[in-house]
Amino acid sequence: MVGPIIGDVLGFARDLIGRLIPDPLKRQVAENELKKLDQSGALEEMRTRYGAIMAEAQSADPWTSRARPAFLYVVYVLILSSLPYAVLYACSPSAAGEVVVGFKAWLEAIPEPLYVLMGIGYSGYTLSRSYEKIKIK
Repeated sequence: MVGPIIGDVLGFARDLIGRLIPDPLKRQVAENELKKLDQSGALEEMRTRYGAIMAEAQSADPWTSRARPAFLYVVYVLILSSLPYAVLYACSPSAAGEVVVGFKAWLEAIPEPLYVLMGIGYSGYTLSRSYEKIKIK
């Protein structure tokens, strides 16, 4: 949302410079200054964004610095577990089908309120981290 607004402002400023400064050399100097301001603003915005990420990664709190990697490790395990399953399916499709039925039954055995609790907890964590990042700016 902010990007298009900044682009519109810069376009307006360039148009204004073109109308107010008739000398081509002075106009070019003014446009170069405008580009410098634009670039320094973009760099500052990048510093702000990556500063929050770096602060989170360097946090002394182990839960803060490990929350995303721990979640990704769970996803990696699920993806990597598909490799032995593929071998099992190649050797015995019926046994692989039984594994699928068993895994589905195991997931269905987890009570729905536990899924809801996990979703609320993860959403709360995500929203609070987003709020902290906005508050830092």
